[in-house]
Order: sequence, then C-alpha cells, then structure tokens
Amino acid sequence: MTWLTPNTFVTFVRGMTLPTVAAVYAEAGRPAPASGSGAGWVWLTHEAYRAPHRSIASTLARDLTGFRHTHRASDPGRVPVESVLLASTPACACPHGQHYMVPHCDEHPFQFAYSRGGFEQTYFNFGMRRESRRAGGMADLLVRELLDAGIVGRDTPRYDADPAFNADGTHTVRIIADHFGLPSPPLALAQAG
Repeated sequence: MTWLTPNTFVTFVRGMTLPTVAAVYAEAGRPAPASGSGAGWVWLTHEAYRAPHRSIASTLARDLTGFRHTHRASDPGRVPVESVLLASTPACACPHGQHYMVPHCDEHPFQFAYSRGGFEQTYFNFGMRRESRRAGGMADLLVRELLDAGIVGRDTPRYDADPAFNADGTHTVRIIADHFGLPSPPLALAQAG
C-alpha cells in the first residue's frame, strides 16, 4: 500500500495521553517503535508480527476504549476514549474472511477498525470494493463518504472505468483520516520510510 509501509499497524487514540497508551502497549509486550501526537490524537506504529501476535494490536486498540482502561483516560468523566486502527497487512484471502460479520483469522486482522466503549463500532478491509463488507455496531458510519467517492454502492463509475481504482485503499484511508481528523504524520512518515 502506498499510504503506509507494508505489514504495519498504526493505532490512533483520543482521550488518553501518549505515555499512557505507550505504557498499555509496552505492558502487553508490544512497545511502539514510533509514536507521536497531533490534532487531539496520539498514535503508535507497530510492525505486524506473525500469528497469533498480529491480533494483539487490534485487540488493544479496541480494549483501550473499554471499561478495563477507564481509569487511564485523560478525563474519565468527560471524554470517551476512541481508537482508530489502520493496518497495511494483506486482506484476508481465507474463505471465512470474505463474509460479512465474520471475524478474520489472526493472520489477517481487519485493515480498519474504529472502536469506542470497548467495542469495534466499524471495521472493514480496503480496496477492490472490500469496503462494501462493513461490520460493527455503526457499520455505516462512513458510508456517505464512501458512496460520494464511488468506492461503494451500486453506481461505481470510477471502478467501471478503471478496475485498478483504489486497489490499495489509498482513497479509503484518506476518507478515514478526513472523517476522524487524524494527524497525517504517521502516515506521511510511513510513506517516506
């Protein structure tokens, strides 16, 4: 993928400080090689490890937003903790990984997940129309933006004209970053590296 180094996770968290998020990952045996903050988000990057360790990053991104870590929030009484996970791992080619609402295997976690309240609110894979297989409690959170970009829906003239359109999910990642107001440094640094 052109937007992130292959086999990389970037986790954005809002509602916790960078030292707190880094400590949670370090406690789980996944210290971050790169981290930073911007636009109200803190972020960490990780190399994707082989199964069963790949799912740790996505599980931690979800669990940070839940009851177990409430006491670690920057302001537990006001701001709910949210997380966005982006993964440049390959989309699952396993037969069960192509179906709607069926979790992927540990070897192929979803490439995007938005979590809040300890649950994955929206999750899906990128490119080649995979965005149409969305799941979660708020599965249609980004559907308007995806429809407007011609990435999902019955009428997708951009795909019809160019089957390689958004094949790597770059357009989808831009939509996600714009929707959540994610800082660009981890994505820009990953592109340059």
